[in-house]
Amino acid sequence: MNILIADDEKMQRDMLKNFLLKKGYDVKTASNGKKALSMFSKHPFQLVLLDHKMPDINGDKVLAKIKKNNPLTHAIMITAYGSINTAVETMKLGADDFLEKPVDLLQLLDRIQIIEQRIIIEKEVIDVTKILKTQKLPIKFIGRSQPIKEVLSMAHRIAATPWAVLIRGETGTGKELIARLGHLLSTVKDGSFTEVNCGAIPDNLFESELFGHEKGAFTGASSTRKGKFELAKNGTIFLDEIGEMPLHLQPKLLRVLQENKISKIGSEKEISVNVRIVAATNRNLKKMTRLGLFREDLFYRLNVFDIEIPPLRHRKEDIPDLVDFFLKRFNLKPVAFDPDAMSTLIKYDFPGNVRELEHIIQRTVTLIRGNRVKVSDLPPEIRFHKASCQGSLTKKMEALEQEMIILSMEKHAWVQTQAAESLGISERVLRYKIKKHKIKKPEQI
Repeated sequence: MNILIADDEKMQRDMLKNFLLKKGYDVKTASNGKKALSMFSKHPFQLVLLDHKMPDINGDKVLAKIKKNNPLTHAIMITAYGSINTAVETMKLGADDFLEKPVDLLQLLDRIQIIEQRIIIEKEVIDVTKILKTQKLPIKFIGRSQPIKEVLSMAHRIAATPWAVLIRGETGTGKELIARLGHLLSTVKDGSFTEVNCGAIPDNLFESELFGHEKGAFTGASSTRKGKFELAKNGTIFLDEIGEMPLHLQPKLLRVLQENKISKIGSEKEISVNVRIVAATNRNLKKMTRLGLFREDLFYRLNVFDIEIPPLRHRKEDIPDLVDFFLKRFNLKPVAFDPDAMSTLIKYDFPGNVRELEHIIQRTVTLIRGNRVKVSDLPPEIRFHKASCQGSLTKKMEALEQEMIILSMEKHAWVQTQAAESLGISERVLRYKIKKHKIKKPEQI
């Protein structure tokens, strides 16, 4: 990683530079804001460490110009002890983090490593986006939030492997879409993508549906029939709602995973199948194994790679983009959302996730008489879910930020390290925001 250090104090510059050089980073330094901007225009820096107070141009102004020149550049602002207001302003300008003087070098290294991971994820997301532009999916994949970037990054990393993948997520989160994306990114992309809805097949037809049958194998088998595994040969088979698979058939699926062979009903002949298996579920398979409802050995065979798709309530920053997409898809005339209507929509928990949002937009734009969606145009379950947030846009954004932090803390059992990682911020910034919004665990209220 190429790092630029901008600080007017030579001792601090040299200390930071020497430390980071020893850690294997490429480092250049600037003694003031003007020199920093000049060097930034000539060299490709991925990260800039900025002292807030410099004699010619303050760090916040340098940061603003850097972000205008290249919004993808990451930055850490170094501030005087206790300058919380300054830190808040720098975060608004786009700084990834802030550190107080004197700088804790181990803490700095930790922050840089977090940013390195984000850069890797962003590059993988760009690669995935390029592929999406040249391929056709049932719907476009919309989302810029950190949780969705991590999902796309995971899909990108495991695509080249032949191993099984288990996709977990609530109903309506887009499990099939991620499965199709994984197929397009994989080495078997030229083969077919064969989908099996395990929850929609009657038990007595399940084995025939998966493995096929010979003529006369059972009453009604008037001809030989290929099963889904044979049809998916040299491609991907997507076993949706795998938790609904009958227990007595699970050993046969396990055998396919172990040996890559199937046998049709009524045949003793084995057929080799080269197929990539992707399964999806909205159920807790691990819990089902403890209850004896799902084979433990099959679970571990399917769970070689695990992708968890976050529910929409944990990535609310994606809602405006999703709304714009669905408006373009469903409206018969130009329609826009009032800020209050958007704020009310964002506050809703969306138990049906993206699919529910899609249907809400479809229904709303169909029934609306004007060309602007107001709070009164939204369905009752949205309008009365929570009281509408009053006040300025800043207050509404703060209310959204507070709600997202609470949701993340609840999801991760109030473990700040895990919650910060899921929100894409440092634990230090999370602690500041918790204090700012006066967030406490329920039992402490």
